[in-house]
Amino acid sequence: MRKYLTNGAVLSSVFGAVGVLKATKQGPRDWRLALMWVSWGISVAIAVGTVIEDNKEQGALER
Repeated sequence: MRKYLTNGAVLSSVFGAVGVLKATKQGPRDWRLALMWVSWGISVAIAVGTVIEDNKEQGALER
């Protein structure tokens, strides 16, 4: 779990949620808000996938 919390990509995508949440509370609810949520979800998925791939590579190198 620590490898996810200390990864820069994961941290930046989680902090990116702050802007999306502010836009959800204050801004108009239109198609752009939906795109913001989709792009945030994709960035989190890519960040987590990167950590998983790095972990697999490190495991393969240790064998």
